[in-house]
Amino acid sequence: MEFIWYILIGIISGFLAGKIMRGGGFGLIVNLIVGIIGGVLGGWLFGLLGISAGGGIIGGIITSVIGAVVLLWIVGLIAGRGKQ
Repeated sequence: MEFIWYILIGIISGFLAGKIMRGGGFGLIVNLIVGIIGGVLGGWLFGLLGISAGGGIIGGIITSVIGAVVLLWIVGLIAGRGKQ
């Protein structure tokens, strides 16, 4: 059952991160991947900084969205360098 929650949170956070970064997302599958990786990245970053987004679904979504935004920002930096 937890796996289903990870997928749902990944989809939601990938979608929201795509909207925040004005990319509009990359489709359901890539948004899912970005959201899940973003959740891991966000959890790692929050742990490094000693920040807690709270527990539960809302805390997971906040952490995942922030991590996914950071991930999309990094990808944008790398992709932007290739265009020059």
